[in-house]
Amino acid sequence: MLTRTLGRLGHQSSVVMFGAASLGSVTQADADSSISFALEHGVNHFDTAASYGDAELRMGPWMPKIREQIFLATKTGERTKEKAKAEIYRSLERLQTDRLDLLQLHAVGDMENLDLCTGKGGALEAALEAKEEGIVKAIGITGHGHQAPIVHREALSRYPFDTVLLPLNYYLYSLPEYREAFDKLMEAAGQSGAAVRVIKAVAKGPWGEHQTRTHATWYEPFDQQDIIDACVHFVMSFPGIVGFASAGDIHLFPKIVEAAEHYGRLNDERATAILQAISGYSSPFGAPTSIA
Repeated sequence: MLTRTLGRLGHQSSVVMFGAASLGSVTQADADSSISFALEHGVNHFDTAASYGDAELRMGPWMPKIREQIFLATKTGERTKEKAKAEIYRSLERLQTDRLDLLQLHAVGDMENLDLCTGKGGALEAALEAKEEGIVKAIGITGHGHQAPIVHREALSRYPFDTVLLPLNYYLYSLPEYREAFDKLMEAAGQSGAAVRVIKAVAKGPWGEHQTRTHATWYEPFDQQDIIDACVHFVMSFPGIVGFASAGDIHLFPKIVEAAEHYGRLNDERATAILQAISGYSSPFGAPTSIA
């Protein structure tokens, strides 16, 4: 498994992050199988969240055995210091650990939520307090939606977040405004030493109104190996991107890992040709509005 340096944190992280949203509603046996597969294939960066159903509970039994081997990240979606601090301690209990490598302010995809998190009495204060207490080593920020690159660039101007996590795939980057905003974020992150990681690499678009949902993801994912290969090639071709989170379905995880393990078997031209030929490719967040 290819690794890349996690910004100024220096950790050599697997380019595939185990996206634990996939564990939110599965049995412990299924979770165990998926986690075992990840470890066997060199995945050492595990990313979960307090809001991912039972994900933290499913990961908890593994921590006494593997905690020293992995980079462990979770997220709080709370916006006030008091509630965020309580959620951090709840995550530690559920994960059966006494420390987090990374605590992320979750789903900060617009300026309103950024203001809530970074304002007086906001969740950032809880994260900073937790860092002072030694239960959190680093602080990051995540976000969904078309505004995320602009919001995260502003976030970096307010506080030197160690990591950012936001959407990127071939379709999103084809949108001129998103591309411009994403490139500016990459520049800002490079200057500050923040590690950029991405989500929605294998998202095809929203589920259709009358479409049968064949996967656990809230968006329709790609599930053909050649397309997943091209999607992974695209996001990994950015030298400034440290890694990407796997999709929220355990059945897609092996295909995603395979694509990363075989990164380089496609060239840029072939990957682009595959992605350009897709019918119905769109943003998972619906039709974009102006993000200027």
